[in-house]
Amino acid sequence: MRTRFGLIFLLLKQGFDPSAIATRLALRRALEDCDNILDVGCGCSMNMRWLGVKHPVGIEGYQPSCEKARQQNTHDELLNGDVRTLDQYFQPGQFDACIALDVIEHLPKEDGIKLIEQMERISRHKVVFLTPSGFLPQHSFDNNNLQEHLSGWDASEMEQRGYKVIGLLGSKGLRGEQHVLKHSPKIFWGLVSLLSDIFWTRKRPAKAAAILCIKTKTAVVANLQ
Repeated sequence: MRTRFGLIFLLLKQGFDPSAIATRLALRRALEDCDNILDVGCGCSMNMRWLGVKHPVGIEGYQPSCEKARQQNTHDELLNGDVRTLDQYFQPGQFDACIALDVIEHLPKEDGIKLIEQMERISRHKVVFLTPSGFLPQHSFDNNNLQEHLSGWDASEMEQRGYKVIGLLGSKGLRGEQHVLKHSPKIFWGLVSLLSDIFWTRKRPAKAAAILCIKTKTAVVANLQ
């Protein structure tokens, strides 16, 4: 895994706003003891390479995004497949961690619950979701109808499922579709977002733009003993 300072420097070079960098630092912290990670609905994101994951595997349902990801070498292994049927592709306990970053909200609620259950079976140790806090309307774009938001996920319901939930990306009103800042100048509002993240929404996920939901399966077992 890349060092914290190495990750910050890399993301600054990529032009990320401060809250977006804080989000990836939180993701790094959640995954730092995991080497073999399944990235569900990975698109062509470079997150796994930026984090320095030892062995990232991706599954993506949109063929053009999958081809672009292969060209960019975003993962060590990449599969074009239906994220709603992970059990058809992977074995129970096959990965140290399973993550779905901005994915579950693109599924109807029933399919989202099935995704949670399948990811918990496939993972040995960690399951991680990043999703808007509550329902955030988003329409299709780039000729990809999979981009539409079909469900919303609240901090309270994820906590009831045994997840630790952290509020990220600052207050809800600051960001719109794709977590993009609504206002300009971006530098100023990015700083406002970061400050609200640190001092307000991190511990109040219901007020945040996004929630990071983390289940540590070994901890759950330990608590039951």
